[in-house]
Amino acid sequence: MIYYLYDGSFSGFLTAIYKAFYSKEDPDSIIKKSLYKPRLFGEIWEIETDENNADKVAKAIKSKISRQSYKNIYYSFLSEQEKIEIEIYYYLKIAFEKGKKIDKNWANDQVRKIKKTSRKVGRERHKYLGLLRFRELKKEVLYAPFEPTYNLLPIISSHFASRIKNNRWVIHDKKRELAVVYDKNEWVMIGGEELPKINYTNREHYYQNLWKDFFENISIENRRNLKRQSNFMPKKYWKYLIEK
Repeated sequence: MIYYLYDGSFSGFLTAIYKAFYSKEDPDSIIKKSLYKPRLFGEIWEIETDENNADKVAKAIKSKISRQSYKNIYYSFLSEQEKIEIEIYYYLKIAFEKGKKIDKNWANDQVRKIKKTSRKVGRERHKYLGLLRFRELKKEVLYAPFEPTYNLLPIISSHFASRIKNNRWVIHDKKRELAVVYDKNEWVMIGGEELPKINYTNREHYYQNLWKDFFENISIENRRNLKRQSNFMPKKYWKYLIEK
């Protein structure tokens, strides 16, 4: 058994792909160092991230396969599903052989799995572009906490940097303890534990209470149907909706 261990970054993963394609043997597993549990048997390859080699792989995917395939593997990588790295590796082996035709190939199980995973991540991204709620903090900073199923911060931050470009803001993935901080010029990702204590303004408290009162008063008690509500808005999204 051959295990490739990488640092968890997408560049680190692409570096592992580069090593794998130039190796004589296929890896049995490509796994983050932080998740690896020592085995009694097996050969360990520790992959050191090389941005140059990672860039070569990214360019090769976009030019020899397609930009859609690159998006598919990136979104699938962000799904963080178990063994997704080795699934992407075998997808790429097929894709480099088939070229651009791979985008229309739903017959192959490996290809279909990656495309479906990518779509799941894309659907959740789309939902949070409309569902993410910002609160007003002191020092004129907007703050949005959420707990997505997938690692969405890398693929939603540019959207909000474009849409809310004249405000400073923070999007906090509390599930992974990661956050994106935007300063009106660029956004950077930090560990969520690096954020200072969250202090809402008095105005934010006032409008939150006002919104809750409005939501409560427009509802008709004898027609309240939580099951139907959850059909339209799954409960996993309720936690950070102020009215809930």
